[in-house]
Amino acid sequence: MSSIRAWEMAEIVRSRTEAAQSSNQRIVVDGPNVRRYLNPPADTPYPLEYAFHLLGDATGQKVLDYGCGDGESAILLVRRNARIVGLDLSDDLLRLARTRLSVNGLGGETMLIAGSAHDIPLPDSSVDIVFGMAILHHLDLERAAAEVWRVLKPGGRAIFKEPVRDSRLLKAVRGLIPYKAADVSDYERPLTSQEIRRFGARFVLGRQRAFSLPFINVANVLPALRPSLMRLYRLDRTLLKYVPFLRHYAGVRVFELLKTESALSRAAVGSREAHPVSGSNAP
Repeated sequence: MSSIRAWEMAEIVRSRTEAAQSSNQRIVVDGPNVRRYLNPPADTPYPLEYAFHLLGDATGQKVLDYGCGDGESAILLVRRNARIVGLDLSDDLLRLARTRLSVNGLGGETMLIAGSAHDIPLPDSSVDIVFGMAILHHLDLERAAAEVWRVLKPGGRAIFKEPVRDSRLLKAVRGLIPYKAADVSDYERPLTSQEIRRFGARFVLGRQRAFSLPFINVANVLPALRPSLMRLYRLDRTLLKYVPFLRHYAGVRVFELLKTESALSRAAVGSREAHPVSGSNAP
């Protein structure tokens, strides 16, 4: 427990820096940019658009914006007619999220609460969808998986977008770069495909896609390549679709987990095996 508290304190400190870097200009919604996420296609080259494609029709559904941060996803979820509960550990980011929603006239019934992603302050089986954008790589995955499972209703879904680094070569190259941004804590790290599989073990895996080969990261930091970003994202999509082995080098994964009847049955069997009931005829 003490290690989790230290972990979360580091995240709170990191979040202060993130909140301080946000500007009033960013708080105001850009209409054309929002429209990108209202009905994005399945073959979009952009990972966040694909996450909102997986969301589908969220009208009237209760969505937990898991690690809502400064409210960027909350704005889009409200525009998708979902009933939002935003959860974040950082009071600084939640203040910014409230301002963002208010300035854009989208506060309404949205609930923003301060709390731990390791101990979600919501009842069991109380949300239809858990929506987490770049949150799991900040967390203890075993505890987070148990909490996501707990709060989802039977038949519910969880949608995540996470940084992934499976390639040993890319890990070695990144290790040679000493720079670390001020808004990066000592606890966050890219996930591996194996960690994602373990996280989703009790669920049924739904749709998923890999994004962001290394040249995308390079293009995002080199000003000379930014005019070509759209073409590079389309190239990224094509390569990852038709050259499957390249997915090992992709830096982002978007995936959907389902709390289906079969997942519930499997979980019940696992629980009975882990905690057998002793009867009078037990040996």
